[in-house]
Amino acid sequence: MPQNTDYKATSHGNQAIAYKERLNGWAIARLQPDAQREIVARFRSRSDADGYMQRLRQMMPDASFMVVFDHQREEVVA
Repeated sequence: MPQNTDYKATSHGNQAIAYKERLNGWAIARLQPDAQREIVARFRSRSDADGYMQRLRQMMPDASFMVVFDHQREEVVA
């Protein structure tokens, strides 16, 4: 059985990144007027994100969306 071998360094030593957190690498971001991005949804594949973004553009033609690779990391609280 494959094991989770992705590790990150923290002040508490190495901890395994949860498998669930690594599943959704693609996200749709809505571009805000103040140059900020708001994540609308996360997806496992780029093609799923592209399809959903097309639907969002049909529903909200005045909004700006983009597909981004979202490398999620938890922040370490000291």
